[in-house]
Amino acid sequence: MTTAISFLFFTGLVAIVAWMRTHNDDQQTSSGYFLAGRSLSWFVIGGSLLLTNLSTEQLVGLNGGAYRHGMIVMAWEVWSALSIILMAVVFLPRYLKSGITTIPQFLDLRYGPQTRTFTSVIFLASIVLNVLPFVLLTGAEFMISVFDVPSIIDTTNMTINRAVVCSLLAIVGGCYAVFGGLKAVAVSDTVNGIGLVIGGLLIPILGLSYIGSGSMTSGVSLLAETYPERLSSLGDRSSDIPWETLLTGMTLITTYYWCTNQGIVQRTLASKNLAEGQKGVLFAAFMKLAGPLYLVLPGIIAWHIAFGTDQSPPASADAAYGYLVNLVLPKWAVGFFAATIFGAILSSFNSFLNSGCTLFSIDLYKGVLNTEAPDRQVVKAGKVFGMVMVPVSVLLALLLSPFAETGLFNLMKSIAAVLNIPLLAIVFMGIVSKKTPAVAANYALLAGIIFQSVFGITMGNTLFGSEMHWLHLAAVNFLFLIALMTTVRLISPRPEPFVQEYSKDVDITPWPMAKPLGLTIVVLITAMYLGMWSKFGITPGAKLATEYEQLHPPAAD
Repeated sequence: MTTAISFLFFTGLVAIVAWMRTHNDDQQTSSGYFLAGRSLSWFVIGGSLLLTNLSTEQLVGLNGGAYRHGMIVMAWEVWSALSIILMAVVFLPRYLKSGITTIPQFLDLRYGPQTRTFTSVIFLASIVLNVLPFVLLTGAEFMISVFDVPSIIDTTNMTINRAVVCSLLAIVGGCYAVFGGLKAVAVSDTVNGIGLVIGGLLIPILGLSYIGSGSMTSGVSLLAETYPERLSSLGDRSSDIPWETLLTGMTLITTYYWCTNQGIVQRTLASKNLAEGQKGVLFAAFMKLAGPLYLVLPGIIAWHIAFGTDQSPPASADAAYGYLVNLVLPKWAVGFFAATIFGAILSSFNSFLNSGCTLFSIDLYKGVLNTEAPDRQVVKAGKVFGMVMVPVSVLLALLLSPFAETGLFNLMKSIAAVLNIPLLAIVFMGIVSKKTPAVAANYALLAGIIFQSVFGITMGNTLFGSEMHWLHLAAVNFLFLIALMTTVRLISPRPEPFVQEYSKDVDITPWPMAKPLGLTIVVLITAMYLGMWSKFGITPGAKLATEYEQLHPPAAD
């Protein structure tokens, strides 16, 4: 009963705050509904960026990766801060200068309407196939465990349990996205973020105290002395993330996500001005450096408990986070913590659902299907699309549920590479090359998808007989697309160089501290990696894999 009361209290509080901050806003115009009237402050932007990114596919997936592979998976958090800095100082000034609502609009200005339509479809496919169902599925896996859903609805059938929880998550998240618009999404993200920081940091603190017999300091010493190889920031070539991939595909995948992904970028496009947007983006970059504390360390603590004590291990790597939570969290705190996780799930789902609505209504409905549609009708089309996507997302989540036992996070990232690398390549060339024609971008979109689908998925990351890490293959694809577009540019360049015009929608005076703060974050990232490498060495991937199979034989995992 206590769990349910605290859960409902915090969840209701978030809804009330979001309603109070948005119920008088204009939701009938495209700018008001999709960009919060271009009114977001730096704190709301930064908080919404972090919460949109952080959901159970991060909490469950990254901690599951840490349980299996050690600290090297922190690259998805810490290394991504470099890409967020690029967003602040390179991409965001250009986006706000054009006054765009979607990334395809930027590509329309740079290449033309055909490229805009192609990219809108690809962005939508990425959100529908590779974000929404994963958010629901990982969220359902966690909530089923926390609330013991099988006993509540009186069935052990996991398909039914997942269907019920996924449906509830999708309906509540859909209400924020469809009826509240971007501002309701961003405000709820910020409030949930405060709760998640408290709840997220509580788990590793209690976990370290658990293995340290009541002393957090003893717990840290025990981890460092007993399994030092699991605390290294860099992995060898047999690891899940070899250190070389940080310089190839890791940088590219994170740059796509933080600089060109509509679901992430949209809240920055709603900035009051460039300076406010840069403050929010760099705040998010700085906070990313703390990510390993609550997104990686709990998985390592769970490993220590499972491998180094007589406790029964979790059912799989992706169950490691819930396993630790159930061991260390006091019963009185379970409801509050479940509410913060629920908020994180909703944050990612409603943010990307809102972005999907934006892409459909602005780029496809207004851009192709009904070019003369008034603002009110465009907003209505977005809401209808959102309501359709709610049940579709649930269905897709259930279809993906068999992969819940084999590592959802890596599956999500591998699928993402098929669509993300071509999109990043054409945005990159659109910025650095003023004479690359539209036909080059269109060829690159098709060629990049085919390349990654054939050599990555069909042939198992094998290129002309040479097997390689999927992140390296993503980098090869990117270089291939840049070469392809450069060749087309040399053969048939634009008649006149592209000139970006200033829309004057917002002030684009940069924040004077943006570059100095960005450089400071780069120094901190370098110090983190070099410091952990010098103390703990290189993670031996083969050794960690052997230890994992001792606890989880392949037939049982």
